[in-house]
Amino acid sequence: MADASRYLVPARLNRVELVVQRSRFVTTAARAADAEAAQAFVARVREEFPDATHHCWAFVAGPPGSSAQVGMSDDGEPHGTAGRPMLTTLLHGGVGEIVAVCTRYFGGIKLGTGGLSRAYSGAVKQILETLPTVERVERVSLRVLLAYGDVDAFRRLAQNADIVVEKETFGVDVSFVVGVPSTERMSFESALADLTQGRGRIEIS
Repeated sequence: MADASRYLVPARLNRVELVVQRSRFVTTAARAADAEAAQAFVARVREEFPDATHHCWAFVAGPPGSSAQVGMSDDGEPHGTAGRPMLTTLLHGGVGEIVAVCTRYFGGIKLGTGGLSRAYSGAVKQILETLPTVERVERVSLRVLLAYGDVDAFRRLAQNADIVVEKETFGVDVSFVVGVPSTERMSFESALADLTQGRGRIEIS
């Protein structure tokens, strides 16, 4: 199982085509953080290719390899020949929060159950090989209150420690809302205390 706080997710929509025995398989993949997003994406692909024979799909809405939030559909293909091989390939693909829709245009030659399974799993393998990814980092949102004299040093700390500054507010003191990797929260709090000699305050945002 991958680290639940850091893992790869699709960076953007990706699409590939595969032709098997004159049947055309158009596979589209994108990021889906939950089941609702995955279903909405499937619906959009259906609308884009309304004349296709089948729209088979599978999704993993969680860390790579996690089966806590998954779904699949054969969409009229023989049971177990499309959605299951697609899902199995996604679960072993090393990418999380992903949905894949395989749109098939029947070419007139029946592939048989084994041929269908190989075609659908192969289509997903192909899209995973070309999929652009980014690292998804689970972050906790914190509010940091600082004296003006500590601001420059804090900005250097944030840059070096992969801290995302979401908002800055200047008043009597300076308030930053920051996104801190959840696995590094304790070390961040310790570093901030050292940096400000205990003057900096942290609150849950």
